[in-house]
Amino acid sequence: MIGGGQLARMMIPPAVELGISLSVLAETAGSSASLAATTIGDYRDVDVVLAFAAEVDVITFDHEHAPPTVLAALAATGIPIRPGPHALAVAQDKVFMRERLTQIGAPVPSWARVSGPAELAGFLAAHGGSAVVKTPRGGYDGKGVRVVRDPSAVDDWFAASAGEALLAEQFVPFRRELAQLVARRPSGELAAWPLVETVQEGGVCAEVFAPAPAAETLATRARELAAHIAESLDVTGVLAVELFETEDGGLLVNELAMRPHNTGHWSIDGAVTSQFEQHLRAVLDLPLGDPSPTAPVSVMVNILGGPSGERMPDRYGEAMAAHPEVKLHSYDKDSRPGRKVGHLTATGDDLAEVLGRARAAAEFFKG
Repeated sequence: MIGGGQLARMMIPPAVELGISLSVLAETAGSSASLAATTIGDYRDVDVVLAFAAEVDVITFDHEHAPPTVLAALAATGIPIRPGPHALAVAQDKVFMRERLTQIGAPVPSWARVSGPAELAGFLAAHGGSAVVKTPRGGYDGKGVRVVRDPSAVDDWFAASAGEALLAEQFVPFRRELAQLVARRPSGELAAWPLVETVQEGGVCAEVFAPAPAAETLATRARELAAHIAESLDVTGVLAVELFETEDGGLLVNELAMRPHNTGHWSIDGAVTSQFEQHLRAVLDLPLGDPSPTAPVSVMVNILGGPSGERMPDRYGEAMAAHPEVKLHSYDKDSRPGRKVGHLTATGDDLAEVLGRARAAAEFFKG
């Protein structure tokens, strides 16, 4: 696995259970996935990545940031890369993502490339005076995304873009945000978890409800849409399709992630097969596991920021005593405002009751 973040960390338990040797190319010695880190180095360095790859059978990723030059060098070795460079290219560049989604007929907000203030002004005028502007590469958790009503709001991005166009999108009034996760193996077998609802705070996922409440009429459409995207783009592994439910009950694709995703963390404790075990199965072309939920309701709450001057385990005693039924997950990160340092999951029969327990347990870890 290239990347040593919390996604690589959460891949370790199912790898151990399945007897799979998991090697991690981590950016730093103190990364979340340090328990499996066999190499410390820069994933942007071709020589470092090729030396790492020479010791493994399959390459997969904790993030989508590996440069095209590195991916091309990996592909030339013949080592299986899953998902492949052709699929990752869609997740790496938001403009290209919009182009490909449009080509395959997936519903997306109205969008355009904008190379300067004049083009952005034209887009704003044609879309009610507001738009969402995104940098094509590198943005995540609300970074690289701005709601804009005047072109000057992204003058700094235009100045730093070196001629690369930004992505301007229609500002979509929506009822709520949803996510559909699927997994696909090279042979084409596909499995889907229930559609989930996500709650964002400052552009960062704060809570996930699985399954999405009152979404029976959307669930089939979302599953079919995600399967269509996975097959059309030839995605191998877990694919997360982040969606808007529009005011008229429609679905629009917001973002794609070709890896395990924050909106699927609930599956560790709330599904027969977690997204992390499923990703391993998929990239190794093993038969996929059952994604069915093990309880009527699961709620995942992210721990954002964390307890001041402490780490999550410093508060375990109190939290566990008060909520022994809640499952706690630490990413072994120092607390910092807005940083994802862990998450917790509660399960049960009633959403309001489960959500109350999850939020109460999360209170023990707030700064």
